Amino acid sequence: MITVVGWDGQGFPAKAMDRLNEARLVVGPDAVLGQLKLTAPTVPGDALLDALDDHLEHGEGPAVVVAPGDPGFFGVVRTLRAHGLKPEVIPAIPLVTRAFACAGINWEDALVVAPAGPEQLDRAVNACRAHPKVAVLVAPGAGPAEIARGLAPTTPRALIVCEDLGGPDERVTHSRMGEATTRPWKDPDVVLVIDPLHRPKEPSWVAGARPGPAEWALPGEGALPPEVRAFILAKLGPRLGDLVWDVGAGAGEIAVECARMGAAVMAVERDEESCARLRANVLRHGVKVALTRGQAPPALEPLPDPDAVYVGGGGPDVVVACAERRPRSLVCSLRKVEQVATVLDRLRELGYRGDGSQILASKLSLDPDGSHSLTASDPVFVVHATPAHTA
Repeated sequence: MITVVGWDGQGFPAKAMDRLNEARLVVGPDAVLGQLKLTAPTVPGDALLDALDDHLEHGEGPAVVVAPGDPGFFGVVRTLRAHGLKPEVIPAIPLVTRAFACAGINWEDALVVAPAGPEQLDRAVNACRAHPKVAVLVAPGAGPAEIARGLAPTTPRALIVCEDLGGPDERVTHSRMGEATTRPWKDPDVVLVIDPLHRPKEPSWVAGARPGPAEWALPGEGALPPEVRAFILAKLGPRLGDLVWDVGAGAGEIAVECARMGAAVMAVERDEESCARLRANVLRHGVKVALTRGQAPPALEPLPDPDAVYVGGGGPDVVVACAERRPRSLVCSLRKVEQVATVLDRLRELGYRGDGSQILASKLSLDPDGSHSLTASDPVFVVHATPAHTA
């Protein structure tokens, strides 16, 4: 039998102590095992699977794995089951529960992200941009300083850093982003990333991220017909953890739609009147969009690399500048068919595979005599491109 026991610094329940006393092998963090008076051999957690395989092969009796908090929540239980093992689990208080309790904040509406390391940090940061309350489980290369640097300067947030939760040096620190990047942190477990300006409209019936929007391509939003916007959104594929650029954003109809779907969004627009309409649109829908007023391509240089880009204006040079940042999806709308070949050629030179579609939508209207007729809108050419090496 393999038993996984959660450790929250407050001691073990009787059932967990029974399993530890019966164990012929105990695997876990050195800092925890050093506090226990065990007669069984112990192995550090980084040798988990090899130690268990060897132990089971020789049939040497029960084994116990000690893990922080609730080991079934982004913990070792997933690792064991993926390895074909079905452990008994005795949980402790999860680190996230303890973090929000220490901060005195409700957390049913919080998003929890667990980047495995620096390679997943961008997605965690994008979730913090898009969601007003996020708990980040700290990993090497994905701690308070890295999170704060990723969010600055476009996304101001309050950080609550929880260190050594349940341990002798437990500390909960309310930190500004600049402070988080410079001060030393001792054993941070969880970083709560909070938008202090957010005011929830109503209690949610679901924990974590809210359900997606009930409708795409809202009617009456901006210059593009809803049918064109729906096609653009389908090709962009905005989702939680993504960063989407809307370049030449106009009134922000694409930016707002992407934000409603859970993506982090940065809009770039040079015209002040359009920026004002975009801000009003963002407020009306209660979403988060970081707006940069400026001329692309120069305005794109300080922005973090995107996952998906929509170019609503600016010409081939802007498309090229966006493609050079290697998004997984790049979509642009064009008014003249002659522009399509030019844009596709430039994208091909940069290693993208693209195609184009003409979208012509006809609106059904009711005539005075009770009959119906169709009124055609101006055609729009949409180019969609993805890196050539992807399927």
